[in-house]
Amino acid sequence: MSDIALSSAHDESSNVTPPWRSIYRTDLFRGKVALVTGGGTGIGYAITEELATLGATVVIASRNSERCAEAAHRINSYLPADCAGKAVACPTSMNLKSEESVAAAVSYVVGTFGGLHLLVNNAGGQFVVSAEDLSRNGFGAVVDTNLLGTFLLCREAYNQYMRDSPEVCSVVNITLGNRNGMPGMVHSGAARAGVENMAKTMSMEWMDSNVRVNCVRPGIIFTESGFENYGEAGPTFVGRVLPSIPAKRFGTAQEVSSAAVWLLSDGAAYVTGSVVVVDGGQGFTLLPLVDIDEGQAHMVPEYGGPLKTGLSKL
Repeated sequence: MSDIALSSAHDESSNVTPPWRSIYRTDLFRGKVALVTGGGTGIGYAITEELATLGATVVIASRNSERCAEAAHRINSYLPADCAGKAVACPTSMNLKSEESVAAAVSYVVGTFGGLHLLVNNAGGQFVVSAEDLSRNGFGAVVDTNLLGTFLLCREAYNQYMRDSPEVCSVVNITLGNRNGMPGMVHSGAARAGVENMAKTMSMEWMDSNVRVNCVRPGIIFTESGFENYGEAGPTFVGRVLPSIPAKRFGTAQEVSSAAVWLLSDGAAYVTGSVVVVDGGQGFTLLPLVDIDEGQAHMVPEYGGPLKTGLSKL
């Protein structure tokens, strides 16, 4: 991926002051406690970083507690001396598929810091596979992680603190660009669509408790950690997808974070059950994940008859 110009605002492995600055005021979340899952890398890291710079105490939780600790140390190392916020790693790993593990993570946050005002469900996982080749266990594992795990965190946060909080609380779920389905990731597409519908239901049920629930749906976001998952397929993926995005570029983790922070803030006090799309217009196009060449011309027939001209003339 060295041939791609990084659109991330900073290298998440460095210890230097990031060259970007949040557009929000620095005391926006002073006194607030947040939990960000998967906050050690990528989008989750950017959200953790921004919330901390805006005065929140942000707990990072994921399966990899060491990575969370490294991320928290890195963020704290460049926070301004007068910043009220900080990043804290959950002392134990959190398994989204384990009810006990999720409940323990929320209990740690509430018990240690006296509250949980902001929840960002960012952690998740999937792998590329066609629907016909996907096993039952593979489908179930991804749905359990992305959908069930999000449900468990929302439920625990609500029952352990948010329901009786004297302050307005906010939940933001990070999903994926699923408007036109997700070719190659039917399991994740189904789970993320479920998360978005679940958020609508929770937003109605929990409105009387002053708990808002919203989603951010990112498009293709470039982060070092995210694109490492594509391996050797990365350049091919970039070559196919990038030209189809109306914005003609990938998004940054900070652009997703900015949307999430707005939804978490009082600026979005009248917003609940919504999905904010951050995809450069990608949701209005189809993902060109399959090559079509002259040898496959029969797959694109003219209306009412076989294809008679080359694909280059279509």
